[in-house]
Amino acid sequence: MALTPVENQTPGFVALVAAAAGAFFGLFVGTAQGSGLLGVLIGAALVGGLGFALAGMRDQERPIRWVLIAAFAVAGFVMGGLPAAVMGLLFGAFVGWFIFWLSTSRYRVHLAPYLTPGQVLWHYTFRVICGAIFIFLITPILVVMPLSFNAQDFFTFTPEMIRFDPEGYSLKHYRDFFTNADWQQAMWNSIKIAPMATILSVGFGTLAAIGLSQPHVPFRRAIMAILISPMIVPLIISAAGMYFFYSRIGLQGTYFGVVLAHAALGIPFVIITVTATLVGFDRSLTRAAANMGAGPVTTFFRVQMPLILPGVISGGLFAFITSFDEVVVVLFVGSAGQKTLPWQMFIGLREQISPTILAVATILVVVSICLLTVVEMLRRRSERLRGMSPS
Repeated sequence: MALTPVENQTPGFVALVAAAAGAFFGLFVGTAQGSGLLGVLIGAALVGGLGFALAGMRDQERPIRWVLIAAFAVAGFVMGGLPAAVMGLLFGAFVGWFIFWLSTSRYRVHLAPYLTPGQVLWHYTFRVICGAIFIFLITPILVVMPLSFNAQDFFTFTPEMIRFDPEGYSLKHYRDFFTNADWQQAMWNSIKIAPMATILSVGFGTLAAIGLSQPHVPFRRAIMAILISPMIVPLIISAAGMYFFYSRIGLQGTYFGVVLAHAALGIPFVIITVTATLVGFDRSLTRAAANMGAGPVTTFFRVQMPLILPGVISGGLFAFITSFDEVVVVLFVGSAGQKTLPWQMFIGLREQISPTILAVATILVVVSICLLTVVEMLRRRSERLRGMSPS
């Protein structure tokens, strides 16, 4: 198979690819200004023209990149003040790097030399698509966080916030959360419900995963499908079913009923994570412990549990997040005395537009990020214990 040489690209090639990138960014800028098509045309023409002009000036890469950064920053400041200057600075840094990255063929340095131009194109196109999807998913979360510091009772960026004026920012929504009796009661209800639901989920889910991992258990696939069905069935259906069932046995509107409902939602996560951990478990260890006289309980706590503990904790964290963030089931099964934090947030959206919701949402995002970080650390530890290389 012929090898593709790494050589400098022609100005036409650089201009074409740079124009495509400029059109992509111009679409967002133009849409924000009210004309997406105009943004695409201006972005493609501007970046494509820069690509064509600078492709042959590789020996002056560093000063040219600094000039582009300064030029775009100044243009942004003239058109939109300090925020636009920051965006212009970042865009200028990207344009300068991207043009010379293309013209010097640095994009092929870390790729296999036998890849065809079409394969190289798909390699980077796939990454651009994944990046666009990631940005689409993460942007709503990133927008909420600065809005929670809004000094006004609005759900939009005020002119003061856009200008980075300190008068436009405030912690009053956070103060309202920590001083308002309704929000504090909802928070303590969530703190009382979520840990108990997590304990039940971890206990039942771990035992179910261990039992279903045994090859001699009959109908284990069908049982597994039933146990993880709360994660598949639409939540409104599960909530309605729990309401009619719990109302018949006197659990509707009780603390214990909400805990059981959230435990049922968390058990599938525990089963899946513990089952995944048991895939690499060496069962000869339990047989060796039994041969040495250890009972089933001793074998579980002294041999099996330490090795599957990362999966158990990961499942418990997912169960905790599920219980802490759940609102549909608690609306059906709970009462005013079990009003949780998500329930209070739902009321704040339905009955009154309370910006405190943004502060609570930011706190929950930070807590979720911390918990997911712990999950990732436990996953890596589990792979190390099983002799695998964390990827």
